[in-house]
Amino acid sequence: MNRQLSGENATFMDRVKAAVNSFGLPRLIIACFLLLLFIAAPFVGADFATQITNTVNRFSWNAVLVLAMVPMIHSGCGLNFGLPLGIISGLLGATLSIEFGFTGPVSFVMAIVIATPFALILGAGYGWLLNKIKGGEMMIATYVGFSSVSFMCMMWLLLPYKSPTMVWGFSGKGLRTTISLEGFYDKVLANFLQINIGNLSIPTGTLLFFALLAFLMWAFLHTKTGTAMTAVGSNPTFAKAAGVNVNKMRLLSVVMSTWLAAVGILVYEQGFGFIQIYTAPFYMALPAVSAILIGGASVNKASIANVIIGTFLFQGIVTMTPTVMNSMIHMDMSEVIRIIISNGMILYALTRKTEGSK
Repeated sequence: MNRQLSGENATFMDRVKAAVNSFGLPRLIIACFLLLLFIAAPFVGADFATQITNTVNRFSWNAVLVLAMVPMIHSGCGLNFGLPLGIISGLLGATLSIEFGFTGPVSFVMAIVIATPFALILGAGYGWLLNKIKGGEMMIATYVGFSSVSFMCMMWLLLPYKSPTMVWGFSGKGLRTTISLEGFYDKVLANFLQINIGNLSIPTGTLLFFALLAFLMWAFLHTKTGTAMTAVGSNPTFAKAAGVNVNKMRLLSVVMSTWLAAVGILVYEQGFGFIQIYTAPFYMALPAVSAILIGGASVNKASIANVIIGTFLFQGIVTMTPTVMNSMIHMDMSEVIRIIISNGMILYALTRKTEGSK
């Protein structure tokens, strides 16, 4: 009898260890810490429903930007630190949509339409560059991202925008640092089929939009082209021997990632309610990279589950920690705590970039 119980206990422990190893011990620790913050929130005076709302909102704003990492990881181009290129495409689409006079939900659709050719052109150029420097993609991508943002800081002042909603009032030239989306596509997705229960608010439309893009990405990765792209990332020599055009697959993945980043920043803006330009896109790649790594991706393997888990954990910690800590110490240190936590999470994720789910 004792032997049987010992055997059952051993089997149970083996299953627990296997489950922990499958999910990943670091992710389990972060998930437990986030759960602890949710439990502690009501006891320190923070409204639980409001905290759930804030976490889900931030997840919905950032999920598409994290999803943009998946194509390049699958093709072996690594983590997309050049995400600002796609973000700039989205910002061009957003500002031109307003400049051309589109309003309401139509302005969001037109922003995507206008951003698409910019994303395709910039993504193609970016992909061509990455094909020239195989092996150093992530380092070069960082410089591409930073330099493109710096270049656009000049262009936002020089481009001939005329819309009074966007240009500086005192000179009539150059775009403002922050542009309100009121009257345009502010909350256009978040308010669609929104669920409100007391202080709890679920942005159903934004979540459904992300779900649609995630499903399309999952479906693409299971097509013949998607399988070829994955093969290039796993073993480019074997893929080449099998007749796959390695450079073409890598280029396609970069274009897809750039377009998703363009759409992602538009989704972020509609939830946030403002367009932020100039230096705002500088470091937006780092939270997206960190989120997918925390979710269990590696530099050559990523899944939709990694995107969802990583984005929720990262944004949940960044959202909940300052709120709970402020309520505990009764001091407004939210921005300081948010910077410490977010940069700490980024540092942690980047030091584990070679790890991934088995």
